[in-house]
Amino acid sequence: MALMSLLKKTLHSITRARLLVLMLLCAGLALVLVVVTVIGFTWLAAHVITFEQGWLDTLMNWMVGVVLGAGGWFMLPVLVILIAGAFQDVTIHRVESVEYPDEVRQGEPRFWPDVVHDIRFTLKALVLNISILPFYFIGIGFLLTILLNSYLLGREFFESAAGYHLGKAEAQQLGRRNRKMVYGSGLLITLVSLVPVLNLFAPIIAIVWMVHLYHNLPERAKTSLPSSGL
Repeated sequence: MALMSLLKKTLHSITRARLLVLMLLCAGLALVLVVVTVIGFTWLAAHVITFEQGWLDTLMNWMVGVVLGAGGWFMLPVLVILIAGAFQDVTIHRVESVEYPDEVRQGEPRFWPDVVHDIRFTLKALVLNISILPFYFIGIGFLLTILLNSYLLGREFFESAAGYHLGKAEAQQLGRRNRKMVYGSGLLITLVSLVPVLNLFAPIIAIVWMVHLYHNLPERAKTSLPSSGL
C-alpha cells in the first residue's frame, strides 16, 4: 500500500474516529513526561555536582538543563512508545469501529493493554539510544538515531496494531513479510516525533497509521513463517 494513501487514511480517521480530544490528552502527557524528566535530572545534577564558586555552580546547572532539554527532544521518539501504551487499545477500537466495523475485536478496550511490555521496551530503546550518543562527536549520531528509532518504532507499533488481533508471534511474522512498509512507516513516525509540537501528537498518529497498514496488507492472513523476531 502506498505511503501517501496511508497518510490520507490516517488524517481522515483522526477526525472520523473522534480522536482529537485523545490527542490533546496524549500531548499533555508527553509534555509532562519530558518536563518532569528534565527537571528531575537537573535537580539531581545540581545536588551531585557542586562548585565552591556560586556563579560556576549556577552556570553548570543551566548547562545541564539545556543539555537534558535537547536530549529529551531527541529521546522523545523512544518515549512515544510508553505514551502510546496508555491509548493503544482505545485508539485501535475507535478507528476500527468507523473504518473496519466488520473486524472490530469483541470486548471493551483496555486503558493499559501491556504496561510491563511497554516499560521494558522503552527502557531497552533508551539504552540503545544512549549507547550511540558518542557517535554524535564524529558526526553520524543523528543518522544512527534516525535509523535505530525507525526500526524500533516501526516494529513496535506494527506489532501492537497487528498483535491486537493476531498475537505477538503472528504479528512478527507478518511484519517480516512486509518489512519495507513497516520500516518505512517507522521512519515517518520517527521524523514526526522530532518535529516540534507535532511530536506531541505522534503516539496517536502512529497507532492510527499502523492500524491502516495492518488492515490493508494483502497477505496478513498468512502466518506460516518461523516465529523469530524481525
